[in-house]
Amino acid sequence: MVYTCFEMVRDCRANRPEGWSYFISNYLPVIRRIVRHYRPESTVAEVDIVAAIRDPQSSLFASVDPVPERPFVAAMRQHVLGALDRMAPVPEPEMGIDLESLTAALEPLTLLEKQAVWLETMRYSPAETAAMLRSAPATIEKIRDKAGERLRAETNHWSAALLPDNGRQLSLAAEASGTQGCLPAKAFLDMLDGRTTWKGREDLERHAHGCWRCIDHFCRLVETVELLRGVQPLPDTEAKPLCELLGIPAAKQPGWKRLFGARTGA
Repeated sequence: MVYTCFEMVRDCRANRPEGWSYFISNYLPVIRRIVRHYRPESTVAEVDIVAAIRDPQSSLFASVDPVPERPFVAAMRQHVLGALDRMAPVPEPEMGIDLESLTAALEPLTLLEKQAVWLETMRYSPAETAAMLRSAPATIEKIRDKAGERLRAETNHWSAALLPDNGRQLSLAAEASGTQGCLPAKAFLDMLDGRTTWKGREDLERHAHGCWRCIDHFCRLVETVELLRGVQPLPDTEAKPLCELLGIPAAKQPGWKRLFGARTGA
């Protein structure tokens, strides 16, 4: 048997050392990837990021329902970036764009095309985006060129960094634009894993096509596959000092719960 993400969330919610030890060993490497990708210039100490997540006011572990790994990592990404926003705010971009202008410019695009553009706001290259969306880099480049032309016509300004530079603001605006009709993580995971019926796929695409909150959520779940790819748990020599800094006592676990880094859950 292995110690799962479901159990970790339960134990972290209860502030049990085995949960937090597992979190640090297995998810601090993912946090490092998030920081390296989105804020490579950051000098915020990783122990401070984990402390912010561990704060009782943090909502990451508040859910009473079991949480599979990919939705958990997608939510953790939001908490990491939120902590960085508070500890090391970045200057406003020189050239801005709001969600309303983006919506107007990209209204004719398909859901796949909007995902390709949204992943640009998430700082992913055409090659990286193509791998995530199972497309060709040349196709992604054409989509982004078309989107750029439409944005230039809509806003009367443009730069190659317009979307990446405004990505964080656009993500926050997208999150705030959600409605009661927004889809749960399971709907997107079913689509990614090929479990969606034709009707389910049509319903998902119909809603998500006009909902940036759901496009953002979908793209973050796609991103988790890359964030988790090949990640290895921290060695004890790294994990133990961090646990001590955070005041996490040594976990006493049964043999089957030793931290081998194995993961289960969608």
